[in-house]
Amino acid sequence: MRRIVVNIDSLVLKGFRYEDRHAIAQGLQEEISRALSIPDAAARVAEFGSVPNFRLGNVRVEVGTKLRQVGAATGRAVGEGLLK
Repeated sequence: MRRIVVNIDSLVLKGFRYEDRHAIAQGLQEEISRALSIPDAAARVAEFGSVPNFRLGNVRVEVGTKLRQVGAATGRAVGEGLLK
């Protein structure tokens, strides 16, 4: 099994309070971990090597969505982008 290290240097959150960042980051981390635990996903991602910049499009969520779910939606978008 290969070890994959994901470092996120910055995460731009528009429309959220500063205090909300930890809950959103937790949902993001959990979802990226889940995506990379899918069989063969880690091997596919490892083929990329170092990816200095990874941009997502807009991630839209409904008003009232829980903060961890906002992070999870973002994590799903990252996972889909990496596994295409």
